[in-house]
Formats: sequence, C-alpha cells, structure tokens
Amino acid sequence: MKKYIQLLTLIGVIFQTSQPMAMEEEKTTRGIVSTDHSKKLFVIADKFEGKRVLVTGGTEGTGKAIADRFKSGGATVVITARSEPKTTDHFFIQADLSTLEGTSKVVREVLDRFRGVDIIVHNVGGSSAPVGGFITATDEIWQDTLSLNLLAPVRLDRGLLPSMIEQGSGVITHISSIQRTLPLPDSTIAYAAAKAALSNYSKGLSKEVSSKGIRVNSVAPGFIETDAAKRMIQRMADGAGIDEVAARSKLMDMLGGIPLGRPNMPSEVAELVAFLSSERASSITGSEYVIDGGTIPTI
Repeated sequence: MKKYIQLLTLIGVIFQTSQPMAMEEEKTTRGIVSTDHSKKLFVIADKFEGKRVLVTGGTEGTGKAIADRFKSGGATVVITARSEPKTTDHFFIQADLSTLEGTSKVVREVLDRFRGVDIIVHNVGGSSAPVGGFITATDEIWQDTLSLNLLAPVRLDRGLLPSMIEQGSGVITHISSIQRTLPLPDSTIAYAAAKAALSNYSKGLSKEVSSKGIRVNSVAPGFIETDAAKRMIQRMADGAGIDEVAARSKLMDMLGGIPLGRPNMPSEVAELVAFLSSERASSITGSEYVIDGGTIPTI
C-alpha cells in the first residue's frame, strides 16, 4: 500500500461546435472568425498565434500535454521544472518553484525575455508526505506542500500580473484538485488543504482583476493517467500477479471508483485548459471546472 500512496496525489496532481450563422465570416484553418464583434460572436477555433504562455511543471505528464497543446495552436510556450528535460520544443526555465528564489527567477526571466505573458497555467504541484495520517505530517511537510501548491502560484501571479494589467488582457488557470473537497487523510491531507486554499485564492483573485481584463479560473482534475501513473499501474500488476487492466481497476476502486470507467488522459485536461484560455471562453472567469470522470459523488 505504501508504495502506491504517491499515486493518490495524482487525483488532481475536455468541445462545442457552432451552428452556421447568417453573417459575414472569414475562414480560418481550424474554424470561423466573426468579423462583427458587436454581436459578441467569438473565435470558434482555439488558435493562440502571438500569445506568450507560461506553463509550470511543463516537462512531463499533464503539464507537458498542456504546453504542447498551446504550441500546436501557435503560441510561444515557456515551461518550468526543477530538472531540465532531455529534449523540449519549448523555452525552458530551470527553477524550484517551491522557493521564493525559484519563482523570482521565473518572473525575472519571463519579463526580461518576453516582456510579460498572455496566459499562465499553474500546473506544478504534488506531495511527498508519508503514509500514516495527520500525525506524520510534520511542520516541514506542511510548509513544503503549501509552498509548492499554493505559494508558488501566488508568487508568480504577484510578479507577472502587473504586466498583464498594463496590457489590459490575460488569462490565468490554476490547476487545483478534486481533493480540495474530497481529501484523502492517510497521506495527502496537507496537499488537499493546499489545493482547497488554491481554489479559494483563485476565486478571490478573479474578483479583483476580471474588471481589468484578466480572466482567472481553476481546473480540478481527478486521477490522471500520466506516464508516471502508467508505470505505477504496471508495478501494481507485477506485484499482484495480475494484468494491467485489473491493476488499473483495482487502483480506481482504491480511489472510490470512477463512474466513467477510466482515468482522465493528460490531453483531455489540456483541451479543457486550452478552451478556458481561448476567446471561446471570453466571458468565463471566477469559475472552477471539475474533470474527474464522475469521481465526486455529489453535485
């Protein structure tokens, strides 16, 4: 059980078409753009040409899927991580965002090189707390968890929001978790509390900056089947002498069940983030979107 508990933090740590309109339109490679902006008709495709996008924790898993999704839409993408990836198609900044020095470095390099950003996706997060309930969560574990999952987004927003406000536009997405309302106390109580605080912070920030042209939303994923999760499932299968399908089912049962019958894919979370960052979502701010395959059993 202990060797599987890390995956519990993966619970946290998607489109519509338009009917033909009788109006002047101009074709794009992926959709239709209305030329009559007074009628509040928006871009149907999620194209991001000319946009500067920052994705934290963007070298693997969901973060990489999000970064790749923006680049496929034409954006200039900056990613961060503690360790440098072997290869990447994006601008990379090596930094430990759980520290003030790390977030300050990212803010400084983004402003110096790109003169700001248009879209920020706060994806980095996680927990390394041991099994054993609240008694095992020391002050150090609480501080580390809060620093990575809450203070990193707060510090980056504080450093980068002024340039967004100056340009009068921007989109911020905080990646929270369904654990903000569905905590698993055995080892992720600090992580769950930090994500609950992040969701609350995101809502509060939206109230302050939406009138300045900055949209702020949060996304709360459930279990995401990243490459790391796949490796964990394979280890579970090998250890129990079962196949991968049975091991995945066993894991989902451990997490309380997923009515959809499977975990989220990183690309699905990336599509939701891309939608919220696009002009199609231009009136959406201060909202949180759950993507969990139905894991949360209540409305």
